[in-house]
Amino acid sequence: MVLDELQCCVFDAELNEAEAADLSIVLKALADPVRIRLVSMIASSPEGEICACDLPEALGRSQPTVSHHLSQLVDAGLLEREQRGRWAWFRVDRDRFGQICSVLGATGC
Repeated sequence: MVLDELQCCVFDAELNEAEAADLSIVLKALADPVRIRLVSMIASSPEGEICACDLPEALGRSQPTVSHHLSQLVDAGLLEREQRGRWAWFRVDRDRFGQICSVLGATGC
């Protein structure tokens, strides 16, 4: 998605303190190019989820670095994590992204 195509940041109403705090956590989590790539890779995967084991090579980053970024995204509520045996699988929390789009007044999310 190209940023110019997203009708964003048109607040319909003033955010209360809790909404602003919640949104700031999400935006901080997304304020890193590696994390944005992770979200886009996971969201666009044909299966809708990706094994953590596939991400270090795809990103050209070390496993501990990728794990750190994934943890930040899970903590912000953007990704869901499921342990399957030895590996963790990640999927985008589409409801959470819908809430974010709603707060930002974005359409097409």
